[in-house]
Amino acid sequence: MSTPRGLRNNNPGNIRKNSTKWQGLRKEQTDKSFFQFVSIEWGYRALMRTLQTYRNKYRCRTIADFIKRWAPENENNTSGYINRVCREMQVPSSYVPDVNDKSTMCAFAAAISQVENAVPANMEDVCKGWELL
Repeated sequence: MSTPRGLRNNNPGNIRKNSTKWQGLRKEQTDKSFFQFVSIEWGYRALMRTLQTYRNKYRCRTIADFIKRWAPENENNTSGYINRVCREMQVPSSYVPDVNDKSTMCAFAAAISQVENAVPANMEDVCKGWELL
């Protein structure tokens, strides 16, 4: 079994390339569509920072709000994605995560990584990403 693209890129959330100048990016970006980070911790940092931006700039409140923005219906089974993240976190889709709480955000990032890569996240790596915020 090959390593999932998000993990090969150290981008466990599969964040698409855009104009953002993330900390921790590889100097050479060889993937045409997705950012590549120097280590998985930097990828988790970007994932969690994006979720914080969704709250602060786009006013996402519930898990469902976040995932509808993260995984839009034009390219995902968004309702299935919401259900999977909620099952991983053991919360309802109406749950309002505290984007400034380490344990909440690490669980949220790990759940997104699980859906994106089909393998459980290494919680030590996720928490190291939080520490880089």
